[in-house]
Amino acid sequence: MSSREESPSSVSGFDLDTIDESTVTDTTLKNLLRREIELQLQIDALQTEILQIEESTAAGKNNKNDEELDPQDLEEFEAPEWCVPIKANVMTFDWEALASEVQFDVIVADPPWQLATHAPTRGVAIGYQQLPDVCIEEIPIQKLQKNGFIFIWVINNKYAKAFELMERWGYHYVDDITWVKQTVNRRMAKGHGYYLQHAKETCLVGKKGEDPPNCRHSVGSDVIFSERRGQSQKPEELYELIEELVPNGKYLEIFGRKNNLRDYWVTVGNEL
Repeated sequence: MSSREESPSSVSGFDLDTIDESTVTDTTLKNLLRREIELQLQIDALQTEILQIEESTAAGKNNKNDEELDPQDLEEFEAPEWCVPIKANVMTFDWEALASEVQFDVIVADPPWQLATHAPTRGVAIGYQQLPDVCIEEIPIQKLQKNGFIFIWVINNKYAKAFELMERWGYHYVDDITWVKQTVNRRMAKGHGYYLQHAKETCLVGKKGEDPPNCRHSVGSDVIFSERRGQSQKPEELYELIEELVPNGKYLEIFGRKNNLRDYWVTVGNEL
C-alpha cells in the first residue's frame, strides 16, 4: 500500500483539530466528517497503488522478447463492428459525463471483488487486479440509470455486500441467474472452493424505478448451462437473455473485457 504524507487531521482544507463545540455542536456530524476524510484518503492511496501496478504490468509486457510471445498475442484483435469499447480506469473515468449523454436501460457489472484471504482460490490464478469494496461502492451507478435493471456477478463471500450496494444505488433485488459451468465435453466444470468445489457463478438482478421501454416479462431462464471459456469470460447467453428482456435497449457493461464486447453495447474497462 502506498504511503500518504497527508494526515486525516488536515485534508481538503479542513483542520479537524480546530473543530470544537463552538463550530460544530453535533458530535455525529463531526464523526461523519472525519470518517469521510479518512475514506477519501484510503481511496486516493488505492488509486495510486492501482496505477503503479498497471504501469509495472505494462512495462513487463513491453520488455518481453519477440521469441517469447505467443503467436496469438501478435494477432490484431477485431472488435464487433457496432460495439462501443471505452478503455479506462473505472475509478477515474468521468461517469457524470457519460450519464449526461445517455441513461441506460440495463447495466452489467463484473466487479473484481477482493477475496477474503490471501490464498482463497487454493491455487487458482487471478488474472486481474482486485478492488476493495470501498472502491467499488464509489462508482456512481445511481447516476447512470433512472429506470431499468442491474446485473451484478458476485462471489460467495460478497453476497451481502452486493445486496448492500444495490440498495445504496437505488435498486431492489428481483431475481438471480445461475451459470452452471461445463467443460468441452459438457460435463460439470468443477473448480476449487474453500469448503466445496465450485461449478457455478451467480448473477444478482436488481431493478430501479419503472420498467424500461419495450421490457418483456417471463423470458429466458434463470439457469444457464454454458461452457467455461477464457479467464473471467461470462457466457454469451447472459447477453442474449438481457437483449430478450429489454429489446433494442441501451446497454452498459462495467469492468468489461475484450472477450465480452458486443454490438450495441457500451463497455468500459481497463482491459479493453
